[in-house]
Amino acid sequence: MLKTKLKPNIGIKSIILIVFCGALIAADLLTKHFEEACHWDFVIIPGFIEVFGNIRNPGCAFSFLDDNPQIGQPILISFTMIMLVFLVFVFIVVPERFTVMKVAISIVIAGAIGNLVDRFALREVRDFIGLNMFFNPSSLVYCNLADFFIVIGAAMVVIDMLFFSEIAVFPLTKKAKAAQAARRAEEEAESKALQPNAEASISVSEDICEASKEEENEVGSSGAKEDTQDKDGNEEQ
Repeated sequence: MLKTKLKPNIGIKSIILIVFCGALIAADLLTKHFEEACHWDFVIIPGFIEVFGNIRNPGCAFSFLDDNPQIGQPILISFTMIMLVFLVFVFIVVPERFTVMKVAISIVIAGAIGNLVDRFALREVRDFIGLNMFFNPSSLVYCNLADFFIVIGAAMVVIDMLFFSEIAVFPLTKKAKAAQAARRAEEEAESKALQPNAEASISVSEDICEASKEEENEVGSSGAKEDTQDKDGNEEQ
């Protein structure tokens, strides 16, 4: 297991990523403002990606959960705030050497804040990027930059933890493999260091048990002698 104390780890990388997170939030809010002000309407890839302004989504990412905004909005706002608290905590305590992890978390935080601003201000999210996700040009799914940030950041976290981090399940890089090998060697060394202490404790326990048995035998012998002496005294009388 990875042994890391939960303490603040805010260095130069984290400061840069905080600024980067702020820039992503600004980019999301600015694009939402301009698509609304300028009434964007153009095609990037015909039949696959188009930009169309003034799309409003009372649900969450990619127009999901938009059927009942009276119930959905409070739930989504509460869930987003809880997740933000958790993500900020993880960002603070994750060591600086986990660069990809911190970058990914900062991207997700930016996306979550970008959409949370819309939910508080408008009770809906401004979408303007239409994607043909289900190979049906007549049924595009609309999203915004914040949605992309959340999806990309979450994917980065999963991929990093699976393949590239020093805690990866299936480490592929030399750095990850070396870090895991070093951690195993450290754990083995700690185990060997604790073994003599354990053996010494067992030996001490055995000595104590033997001493206790000897005391019991001595007490039993002395008691038997006293009984014999009492019997002899009674017979003489």
